[in-house]
Amino acid sequence: MGAAGGVFLRFCGLLIRVLQFLDAAVILGIFSYYLAILSKHDQTIDTWVKAVEGLAGAATLYSLLGLLFVCCLGGVTFFAFLGVVFDVLFTGAMIAIAVMTRHGTDSCSGHVNTPIGSGNASDDSPSKLSYGMACKLEKVVFAVSVIGIFFYLISILFQVLLARHHKREKRFGPSPANGYTSGSRKWFWSRNKNNPETNGVNDNALPGHPTPR
Repeated sequence: MGAAGGVFLRFCGLLIRVLQFLDAAVILGIFSYYLAILSKHDQTIDTWVKAVEGLAGAATLYSLLGLLFVCCLGGVTFFAFLGVVFDVLFTGAMIAIAVMTRHGTDSCSGHVNTPIGSGNASDDSPSKLSYGMACKLEKVVFAVSVIGIFFYLISILFQVLLARHHKREKRFGPSPANGYTSGSRKWFWSRNKNNPETNGVNDNALPGHPTPR
């Protein structure tokens, strides 16, 4: 895999990080809205709601930092290892969010359970948001968290591939796309060393005749 392969892997890594950021930002935005209206109307905020907010915030920040790492340090073994570790951790975070918002799989009609309380879907909560709308927003969060699980798993794969590509480039030098490889450099070096002709001296040339006196 030459330079084109490295560019492709880096592009895919960036794309995955962007998708991770958007995924986490949607969850963060919805739960920030929940927290804002609950706080505004002096309602009790469940611990799990705060937990989802915290996990989504951390995932959003990590995705932003991941973009910088892919751009500047993509493939470096140490940072690739850190990326894999954090991708595994945030895969777990997305699983946790999916579990905590599992009521999003329920129907949003009749009696519903939502992050802002329980009630009839057609009724408004004390936060002035209908329980039905709160249920639909939770359904979005559940779906996005499940998608996020796959984004982080795919990111692990690209971290490994990019690290291997970077390691191969360090071992074999510049790619053929740059005009030469490690093998070709070695061949030219051997040629220069073993063939004095390349240094301006031709051992096969006939000795010159002495100048007559």
